[in-house]
Amino acid sequence: MLKNAIFLLFILISYTSVSGQERSVDFGIKGGVNLTFFKVIEAGFGVNPEAEVGYYGGIFMDILIDEEFSIQPEILYIGINDFTFLNAPIYAKYQVAQNLYILAGPSVNYFFDLFANKVKIGADIGSSYNITQALDIHLKFALGFQEISPNGLFLGLGVKL
Repeated sequence: MLKNAIFLLFILISYTSVSGQERSVDFGIKGGVNLTFFKVIEAGFGVNPEAEVGYYGGIFMDILIDEEFSIQPEILYIGINDFTFLNAPIYAKYQVAQNLYILAGPSVNYFFDLFANKVKIGADIGSSYNITQALDIHLKFALGFQEISPNGLFLGLGVKL
């Protein structure tokens, strides 16, 4: 599944570079802090959510479709103590006000060593605000659909290169 996400990102890059139409594609890096929520079964007391603070960093593309809409695939490396995974969302990004955007889309997560089933599907929703043309601040929430999938809140900065 991770290979499929990387292949899709490669196809998007290739499409935008060989397309005869005028398109605007920006590349960048992003990173920040995340708060990840795990569901832990506590004996007879039921589900008890536990939260851990971590970090994330990665790369993104912003493919402009029209003045208010773009597609933004990302690949992020996430670390929480000894727990690490990759998050690869593909966002539909829509401008709702000047410099303010909402983002939503599916995500594929690849867990390096925590779960036997290493690939999990989720959904992300977020917002970003362009401080300058090249710098944005963003906030997103990642929701895991499967039974043993962490949810996360991400706050960080993105820089277009």
